[in-house]
Amino acid sequence: MKKVLVLVAVIATSFAMQAQGVNFGVKGGANFANLNGDIDGDGITSFHAGAVLELNLVPTFSVQAEGLFSSQGSEYKDELGAVRDINLDYISVPVMAKYYILPSKLSLMAGPQFSFLIDEAEEALESKSFDMAAAGGVELKLIAGLFVQARYTIGLTDVYEDVDSKNAVFQLSVGYFF
Repeated sequence: MKKVLVLVAVIATSFAMQAQGVNFGVKGGANFANLNGDIDGDGITSFHAGAVLELNLVPTFSVQAEGLFSSQGSEYKDELGAVRDINLDYISVPVMAKYYILPSKLSLMAGPQFSFLIDEAEEALESKSFDMAAAGGVELKLIAGLFVQARYTIGLTDVYEDVDSKNAVFQLSVGYFF
């Protein structure tokens, strides 16, 4: 009986959330990342994945928060000419303001992104544990909750202490709102 009551409560809550304009979903995709600044490197291709929560405030404006695992970094040549990888794994929390150009279909988004370093694969330099960035992009909602996004994120803080090194990431994503 308790299981039935919990199931009914969950279903009622999800209907109430939909009625209030709260959408929950998941997304993932490709990162095309590089470091801008003193580190002269080449970009790497990696990935991001996580959860999305959109709060529709009015028909043409909403706020979208995400919790993402995002792998970023760069590739560079050391003093001996050997190719080295800088792999930086973050938990990123973008908070995007979304303006719908075509109601419920096409939106422009912009906002800050707060990233917390969880792993780094380059031991030569010690990375900062926090990265602040500005992000902007576009989203197209397709059918039945399916959406695609393109976003560019530019770092506002240096990745390394005393080295001009800011993250730059272009993301292509596919997601689904439940």
